[in-house]
Amino acid sequence: MTAMTIPPGESALARRAEFRSLHDGLAAIGGDQAGGWTRFAWTPQDRAAREWFTREAEASGMGVETDRNGNLWATWPGGDASGERQAGPSAVGTGSHLDTVRNGGAYDGALGVICGLLAVRRLQQRRLRPRLRVQVAAFADEEGGRFGLATFGSRLAAGVLQPEYARDFRDAQDVPLIEAVAPFGVDPGPDPDRLARLAAYVEVHVEQGRGLVDLDAPVGVATGIWPHGRWRLRLTGEGNHAGTTRLADRRDPTLPLAVAIQAARRLATGEGGVATVGRITLEPNGTNSIPAAATGWLDARAADEGALARMVAEWTSEVRTAATEHGVDADVVSESLTPAVSFDRELADRLAGVLGAGGLPAPRLATAAGHDAGALAASVPTGMLFVRNPTGASHTPAEYASDEDCLTVVEVLADVLEELACR
Repeated sequence: MTAMTIPPGESALARRAEFRSLHDGLAAIGGDQAGGWTRFAWTPQDRAAREWFTREAEASGMGVETDRNGNLWATWPGGDASGERQAGPSAVGTGSHLDTVRNGGAYDGALGVICGLLAVRRLQQRRLRPRLRVQVAAFADEEGGRFGLATFGSRLAAGVLQPEYARDFRDAQDVPLIEAVAPFGVDPGPDPDRLARLAAYVEVHVEQGRGLVDLDAPVGVATGIWPHGRWRLRLTGEGNHAGTTRLADRRDPTLPLAVAIQAARRLATGEGGVATVGRITLEPNGTNSIPAAATGWLDARAADEGALARMVAEWTSEVRTAATEHGVDADVVSESLTPAVSFDRELADRLAGVLGAGGLPAPRLATAAGHDAGALAASVPTGMLFVRNPTGASHTPAEYASDEDCLTVVEVLADVLEELACR
């Protein structure tokens, strides 16, 4: 069966309605007044999304379990009908995440989960009996929107995030992360046995850029992920009255913060990377008060680790110099650092082959965005399929993929899973 074949008796209209039903069902959760979606992990919106996932998976005859890190796993049984787990890899995985950034889009993460559920339905419609189990994962807290700790569930499972480190994080209301995850039954830690059972993992994701638009291709194959990280800058000055304190007497932390924001853009341009200070806090945050402290978070990414290291080192040096000039103390802490990821070449070739068999182009492209697939790549043969995003926008309500392209990638994913799990 080629990627573009529609199962007998099923119309394109019915397939579109099925996709819209799942998409709209999830999009009904966490809509905000700004027109986007806010589904932070470990919130009532997250719980509602998890319940949606469980209902839809069980409607397809899949059992659902939650692992120790809060990741959801829906399983279509295969192999030994008794349910006993065989030695070695016994499953093939797909999926993504359900959480969003604040006022984010309806496709980031959600599309990969929806496509995974629909791909299993396609295999069932083909009346196949899988040799390996097929699992659809919804990884916990990929965005890190509430606590600033991205790819939480997948990195913990892979052992690349230490539970002790995760326990140090607090949200804007000073709620400890470990307290927020407790009602979800989370006991964070590595899960090597679960990952060892995966023969491969393929994640579908809306492209977070315009590469496929420029290439006029509905679907592309990921080659890897740029190295990237997050750094917290804490600037401590002296709070005082905004009207009565002479300029010469001030220790204003916002001045070196302004240097940090501008330096990020300039240094990223010089290294061919990207850098953003997208989150700041001021204390006490009053209109008529000179701040006593300012905190900013740098998100930096580059095509190679050397460029990233140079960019961050120079940024840190410039910020420290500016802080000294203004009588402000500066402290820079690395909150996360993810090395470059190269996806499994054999699996990428397989994905490209399925696209080609369906008469589709198979462009290959890297991304600067982090993904759960990147966290798993060191433990599991991993690949990604990107879906064309006509707007090129992401982490915004403008993020988009057409129904036609989404339905195309469902068939591509189903064909890939058939090759991996049923033959």
